[in-house]
Amino acid sequence: MEEFEVWNWVMLAIALLPFVFGFALVGLQRKILVRHPASGIVKTGYVGWSWSYLVFGWFVPIYRGEIAVGLFHLALTFFTFGLFQVIMSFLYNKQYMTRLLTEGWVLADSDENNAYAMYKLNIVNFR
Repeated sequence: MEEFEVWNWVMLAIALLPFVFGFALVGLQRKILVRHPASGIVKTGYVGWSWSYLVFGWFVPIYRGEIAVGLFHLALTFFTFGLFQVIMSFLYNKQYMTRLLTEGWVLADSDENNAYAMYKLNIVNFR
């Protein structure tokens, strides 16, 4: 068996850089409950760095019910040879939650989680 050489460590470090930067800059992905006031439906939103988007890419928006967004992300991932997927892992959860909130969903979690989500999404509370 071949010895683990320096270039192997360099490749491993490069592969793990998005995880390190995601954790350090944006924080871990945290679940936040949101509720639609008219229907009462509760679903899970997320804030923080999306490790799931980094790993699964455009499947994440499709799984969350955003088919058109997922297909758009597939095209961008294809044309950028995967670079879009790395960049989008830092942005996707914030964009997803922003879309939910602008469509009328409201934060419905604990006060601590709601405050955290408001901070991460730059929501100013005017109470």
